[in-house]
Amino acid sequence: MKARVLLVDDDSDVLALLRESLVREAYDVAVADNAAGMRSALEARLPDVVVLDWRLPDGDGIELVRRLKQRHSEVEIIMLTAFGTLDGAVEAVKAGAFHFVSKEQPFQLEAFKLLVQRAIEHRQLSTRAETLQQAVSALSGGASPVFRSPVMKNLLRMVGRVAKSDAPVFITGESGTGKEVIADIVHSLSERAQGAFVKVNCAALPRDLIESELFGAVRGAYTGAHRDREGLFAQAEHGTILLDEISEMPLDTQSKLLRVLQGKEVRPVGSHEHAVIDCRIIASTNRSVPEALAEHKLREDLYYRISTITLHLPPLRDRPEDVLPLANSFLRRFAAQAGSNVRGFTESATDCLQRFDWPGNVRQLENEIQRAVLVAEGDFIDVQDLSIRYEPKGGNGGLVTGLAAMERAAILGALRQSGGNKAAAARQLGITRQTLYNKLRLFGIEG
Repeated sequence: MKARVLLVDDDSDVLALLRESLVREAYDVAVADNAAGMRSALEARLPDVVVLDWRLPDGDGIELVRRLKQRHSEVEIIMLTAFGTLDGAVEAVKAGAFHFVSKEQPFQLEAFKLLVQRAIEHRQLSTRAETLQQAVSALSGGASPVFRSPVMKNLLRMVGRVAKSDAPVFITGESGTGKEVIADIVHSLSERAQGAFVKVNCAALPRDLIESELFGAVRGAYTGAHRDREGLFAQAEHGTILLDEISEMPLDTQSKLLRVLQGKEVRPVGSHEHAVIDCRIIASTNRSVPEALAEHKLREDLYYRISTITLHLPPLRDRPEDVLPLANSFLRRFAAQAGSNVRGFTESATDCLQRFDWPGNVRQLENEIQRAVLVAEGDFIDVQDLSIRYEPKGGNGGLVTGLAAMERAAILGALRQSGGNKAAAARQLGITRQTLYNKLRLFGIEG
């Protein structure tokens, strides 16, 4: 959708010049030659930016700025006048204007267009931040909160407080708890929200190429390096980089990352020069931190550098009061996407959702609700629409999914056949050893 600009000036030549220049920049431009026309244009459709003449036949620009900001605080205003003084600029800004520009000749048209662009970007950023602040509030409170558990409400309040700083953030929690969602919110509420948000899965990067991927490489640094390669840190310039599953990063690379944190610079592979970086670092892991440190999966010195702010997401089984609010939120979203009339859960389905321990956490719940919305035939999801069911487990009873039960049984079988050798079991199952470790933690299999 085109950004909309409203030009208000009693000089028809000025209006024509500014309108033509902004239309060429693909803006949706409306014009008015007095205060009454401005009010009519505002009622018809609210613009993103108002370019307002200081003196109009039926109104004073400064007073109009005050009234406009009182009624439509989100609209950015650029004051336009032939009487450009520093005092006037200060007065306009104090009244709520985004900026001040003089019509004195020669008129700086390019500077004016750049100012309009910046005003629109500022409006978009402010709107995005406000929306996210409202989202955080809705997640942690409000009429229909998505999170009712005290621990998640406290966590989101913490996110709102620390997002605007540039300090490193370390997010911990089991797979599927929503670490990436929290990272998204931290970036979007930060001063770097207009910059790139680069997400890196450290476990998926090839060990022999991880440094060139992160820090870049110069031509000829290794076989196949036919040109200079820009690293992910460089791509995150002025933005944020998320190092997901940082404990899967090789220790020698962790050592170099430590120097990046300390010196705020990287050295591309094969280069003798360092490049200064400017990005915020967020790291995450699904491992237990004490376990990762004890097993030398995570360098202790690096941990202390990246954990200035630590946010821990507890598993869904430890906050059962969040299950139904989350389920209802997912139901509304997926029903709207599918054009479905499903609008709730039967009592038996509700009971089933609440009693399940959700080994896959929020991600599993989300997938379960999406599936149920698609297969449900009535207005309410019933227990038969769910893939989770009662099934004896270890003689104590419990809830498992048919797929999860089969997967768990396959892993146990492979471990028995391999005599507990995890590498051999992983090969037999056709998965990586790290995936096997993740599954063992997911299903609570010790050994």
